Amino acid sequence: MSFRRPTSAFSRSGITTIVAVAIVAAASSHVYGQMPPPPEVDVATVVSKPVRQWDQFTGRIAAIEAVEIRARVSGYLQRIAFKDGDEVKEGDLLFVIDPRPYKAAFDNAAAQLERAKATARLADILDQRSQQLIKTGAISRNEFDRTSTALAQANAEVSAAEAALETSKLNLDYTEVRSPIAGKVSRRMLTLGNLVQADQTVLTSVVSQDPVYVYFQPDEQTFQRYGDMARKGERAASANPVRVGLAGDQGHPHGGTVNFINNQVDATTGTITMRAVVPNADRVFVPGMYARVQLEGSGEFKAMLIDEKAVMTDQDRKYVYVLGPESKATRKNIVLGGTSDGLRVVQSGLDPSDKVIVAGLQKIFAPGMPVKPNEVPMVKPVTVDTKVGGN
Repeated sequence: MSFRRPTSAFSRSGITTIVAVAIVAAASSHVYGQMPPPPEVDVATVVSKPVRQWDQFTGRIAAIEAVEIRARVSGYLQRIAFKDGDEVKEGDLLFVIDPRPYKAAFDNAAAQLERAKATARLADILDQRSQQLIKTGAISRNEFDRTSTALAQANAEVSAAEAALETSKLNLDYTEVRSPIAGKVSRRMLTLGNLVQADQTVLTSVVSQDPVYVYFQPDEQTFQRYGDMARKGERAASANPVRVGLAGDQGHPHGGTVNFINNQVDATTGTITMRAVVPNADRVFVPGMYARVQLEGSGEFKAMLIDEKAVMTDQDRKYVYVLGPESKATRKNIVLGGTSDGLRVVQSGLDPSDKVIVAGLQKIFAPGMPVKPNEVPMVKPVTVDTKVGGN
């Protein structure tokens, strides 16, 4: 009689499960054991070329000429000859003060002059006659002196009348208030019919438009560096070029020239005031505007340049990844300088032949990681902003 141990359903299913798990584990081990392909990155060769250093400051736009318009005579405002905000030329009529009282004064002065001239003519005739009579002794010496004195007095009265006429003519002319400069006029401060007080009432103002001044303040260390470079012949001592950008400008599209340096450093702020003159033919500058000013800080020197988007930060250090041997990403710490034509100056840390990784940096997790390089040119960004100062 033979005896067979019965096989349970649980034993058969357990063996099946173990086999399935072993197959899945073997497959998973095969899949995850493969290395992922190297990430693709863009690399660009360091640009080496001569550049100039530009120092950046903040400044304010100011008009070269600015005038508050006041009348020189008193009277009632009769006419306004401009529209608020107009551009005017030198000598253009702005206001008219009622001229009638001054015209009457002028006519009176003219009449007084004619009277004085008539009196002077009579005095001259009497003086000539007395000169003949004194020779014959027909008149006394006292009478002769009186006629001579009368002539002198009459001539003096003519001079006084001429001066009075000139004064009244000036006053009559001053009833027409004209712009002393060319520029843009502000709003009218009075309306028609109001009383204007001579030399007191401000009627409006005019500021010149083209060119304009830009004032900015370098610190004394920077100013001292400029002086040292000028003495060494590395930088012009005067008429240095500037580049100016407004708050909404990309870069610094406007050019100008320094035409004034103050004669002392402000002891409170440790800065010195400089001024540049900038053309304003298209009227983009308005007095009082904030401006970004770049001043040429050095002569030409050779520099290495890279795209700033390749620069990464590790606490207080700046670094880039370059393409190393076997196409591996190699970290290099660098010291940055200013910028030129939208590219960042590298003072140290790179070689001119280095190929810097400029795109795909987020795919690099650690130095030495293999990458698949795609070589591209080191191009400047679309928004060009040139300034100096490393950080």
